[in-house]
Amino acid sequence: MDGTIWSGCTNGAIIQWDGNGMRVQEFQHHTSSVQCIKALGERVWVGYASGTIQVMDAEGNILAGWTGHSCPVIRMAIGGSYIYTLVHHGGIRGWPLNSPGPLDDIIRTELSNRELSYTRMEKVNIMVGSWNVAQGKASAESLRSWLGSVSSDVGLVVVGLQEVEMGAGFLAISAAKETVGLEGSANGQWWIDNIGKALDEGTSFHRVGSRQLAALLIAAWARKSLKPYVGDVEAAAVPCGLGRAIGNKGGVGLRIRVYDRKMCFVSNHFAAHLEAVSRRNADFDHIYRTMAFNKPHGSTSSATSVQLHRTVNVNGNQVEADMVVFLGDFNYRLYSITYEEARDMVSQRSFDWLREKDQLRAEMKAGKVFQGMREGIIKFPPTYKFQKHQPGLGGYDSGEKKRIPAWCDRVLYRGSRSVSAAECSLECPVVASITSYVACMDVTESDHKPVRCTFSVDIARVDELIRRQEYGEIIESNEKVRSLLQEACFVPETTVSISEITLENQENIVFQITNKCETSKAAFEILCDGQTIKEDGTKSELLPRASFGFPLWLEVQPAIGLIKPGETVDITLHHEDFYTQEEFVDGIPQNWWCEDTRDKEAVLRINITGSSSTETKTHTINVQHRCPPSAAPPAILNPPAAAVPPNNVLASEGHSKRSSKKSQSKHREQQQQQDYPQFGSSEVHDLCRMRCP
Repeated sequence: MDGTIWSGCTNGAIIQWDGNGMRVQEFQHHTSSVQCIKALGERVWVGYASGTIQVMDAEGNILAGWTGHSCPVIRMAIGGSYIYTLVHHGGIRGWPLNSPGPLDDIIRTELSNRELSYTRMEKVNIMVGSWNVAQGKASAESLRSWLGSVSSDVGLVVVGLQEVEMGAGFLAISAAKETVGLEGSANGQWWIDNIGKALDEGTSFHRVGSRQLAALLIAAWARKSLKPYVGDVEAAAVPCGLGRAIGNKGGVGLRIRVYDRKMCFVSNHFAAHLEAVSRRNADFDHIYRTMAFNKPHGSTSSATSVQLHRTVNVNGNQVEADMVVFLGDFNYRLYSITYEEARDMVSQRSFDWLREKDQLRAEMKAGKVFQGMREGIIKFPPTYKFQKHQPGLGGYDSGEKKRIPAWCDRVLYRGSRSVSAAECSLECPVVASITSYVACMDVTESDHKPVRCTFSVDIARVDELIRRQEYGEIIESNEKVRSLLQEACFVPETTVSISEITLENQENIVFQITNKCETSKAAFEILCDGQTIKEDGTKSELLPRASFGFPLWLEVQPAIGLIKPGETVDITLHHEDFYTQEEFVDGIPQNWWCEDTRDKEAVLRINITGSSSTETKTHTINVQHRCPPSAAPPAILNPPAAAVPPNNVLASEGHSKRSSKKSQSKHREQQQQQDYPQFGSSEVHDLCRMRCP
């Protein structure tokens, strides 16, 4: 382009700098971390950690943006008429360099018409379980009753626990560990191991991810047959305890890609007590808006926010989850009802009447919490509060406080569809329905009863192999597409005003590059193959230097830019004096003459492309600089009398007029053998201050 430098930030901001490193402007089009930037012609491509790809113009204005991948874009490379994007799991996709444009519309329409050929439908049963374990441990029989009895029919199991371990000391230590990236506890690992045993982990299921935040824990297992289609597991945690810093309350989450569709599972524990409805709502809102997923187990992937609700913009982030499940001890209670009335309704199994007293249902109806989510019909008794190890409905709290029974433990969800009648398709890729929503009332190790919810999930996915074949057929068979691709390879006709340049000392030479095309801009880039003429007249090996390969004695401005149709740009070449510093190896000087006492030659390659094409036409210019024959190094200023022998060549005018390169070489050899051992380091440094007159 024009020497502009682009840099990206972890908060999604992009900064534009000029060729001198001066800040020009800063702007932000996305909140996810910028992972890579690629500029070509008038367009700048940006890849984000969210998988989003954006195209900007040279002023930083957005031309287009789309979700190119389901995970971070870590590299971009240009090949032919396409720019290719690489993501961390190895996936590569190519995009036309002239996007957005007519070619995109044609290909999109053609692919849409062929959608049925590459759409594949999958069905997955998912079981989600939640339990406030009240710092206890469960028997193997209780775990089998809760999870193991139905696990044979599901492909994915997600379990959330609350109050795995409590106590002020434990919570403080956990908070401190979080600040240095540590998590987990012995109790948490016990639960993961024993739930794994109940699921026959290692044979039937494999654990794919987990996250613990103090008292909160979430873990997921995938059936062996489903495991190849499960990936990109990311974890997150948001504390809601004291000062939004302690993990006795809060949320922990896993984001999992199943058949290339994102599913988020968040286990929560909200504020307690009957009157704390607004605090519970605030806890949900805080978790909902601040939860950021990143790779577990020390991955370097940058954290990225996730959009949990498809119709709500979370922090401006456009990343969407195709299915979201919230589970946990939400702590919403029954209101406007006495303990005795609630017990009577439970004993009569009048759950419809009790649901009218449910705080969560009322808050959701008012749009204050869990917006856009829904819950299965509750057909089980309230799950809180029970006396431990006392079976049956008679186990409800009968102590002094007599807490009113309540459905504290819940599972809420949403899929992709905005209306219940929508069918599963690539436009609505995840459609979930509840097949079972129950509480395990026979489990007595806690004052809460565990709940589980089983989903039947239809997933529409893209068969990438077939889609690529269809894409290739469109490219080959559609004449309009082929014509547009040929136009994208067009390189405007240009001329260069000179092909040979000879520079004198400190001289400026200006030449012109002219774009003779009247319709298209031309992009130019000047590179250099630098060579130096040796004393025997031969050329040295290529010595590319700096970003464009220019030797230090040659300055070219500008070295890159755009030329408007029918216009001309001036290029200035300037010769710079260059002084070498004396180099020593084992105390022996390696140079005698400075670089500027040699004749120099360089070949400039001027590469011309279209404004959005990689097809290239090249012009070459030979640049020479020859030192005048009378040039010789100046005498050392005020050398120490004892250090300089009478026959020193640097103090002799006769020697300075020598033109024979052979005699110069011979004298240098003598000087290296005789004179240098007599100089101190400060005096030798003066020998480096030589230049052509």
